[in-house]
Amino acid sequence: MLPATVTARRRRGDGFTRLALLLPYAWLVAFLLLPFLVVVAVSLSTKELGTPPFVPPLRLEGGVPRLAPDFGNYAYLLDDPLYAVAYLNSLKVALISTLACLALGYPMAYAIVRAPARRRPLLLTLIILPFWTSFLIRVYAWIGILAPNGLLNALLLWLGWTGEPLVLLSTEPAVVLGIVYSYLPFMILPLYATLERLDPALLEAASDLGCRPAAAFLRVTLPLSLPGVVAGSMLVFVPAVGEFVIPDLLGGTDSLMIGKVVWDEFFSNTDWPVASAVAVVLLLVLILPLLWLQRLQGDRR
Repeated sequence: MLPATVTARRRRGDGFTRLALLLPYAWLVAFLLLPFLVVVAVSLSTKELGTPPFVPPLRLEGGVPRLAPDFGNYAYLLDDPLYAVAYLNSLKVALISTLACLALGYPMAYAIVRAPARRRPLLLTLIILPFWTSFLIRVYAWIGILAPNGLLNALLLWLGWTGEPLVLLSTEPAVVLGIVYSYLPFMILPLYATLERLDPALLEAASDLGCRPAAAFLRVTLPLSLPGVVAGSMLVFVPAVGEFVIPDLLGGTDSLMIGKVVWDEFFSNTDWPVASAVAVVLLLVLILPLLWLQRLQGDRR
């Protein structure tokens, strides 16, 4: 039998382990599950002038609790094509931005991994350096670059590549450019972490077996880096779908995205139930692909 002191230490260790596992779950319940349930409850409420501007689905009538959810808010989303257009446009912009981040981020992460070890900290610092500046200031800087009298148009006119200022601001490509600039580090860092863990002996073995560098990359490096590709893509795609600041500042009236719709419903129309229904549907649209990808990764393992 183990001494009593060893048994007590093991029990204390098990207690600390349970506490360490409990804290993340408590955080998720307090700051994810409970707020989501509140949003769901508001989405099932009925709009009413007042404070708050809705009647909750669970209310007291004559001292008796009565549950009367209003599913008309979700039906309204199906009747008005504006919301379908906003969802599809948000998914399109987020997908284009994610692919652009992947096309730019993979070579950059691969180059950092292949760089000498003493230079990697400096290169990683340069990647995260934009985060030291306010996100809002960085987006505003693009207004000064893309405006008709901005830096980019001034450069094009000076080079003689155009005879008049181009319309660069308040366009969908400007929104994509802003998202790619803002979220590119979220693609590079997971890719770097995955590529750095790859065993160089695998590429050496492929070379010894007569595999050329390009074929070795396609058959060895790329398949083994897919977890980093998926992680980086999700870190870019998910926030890009619900992005509000970048489309509002860099996009025009034609660049309708779901984040702007939620803002307008909450603050312009004061229709909290419909805005909450929009947010709930957006979360369901995003969580289903995430669950599918998680299951696909589990099957691959």
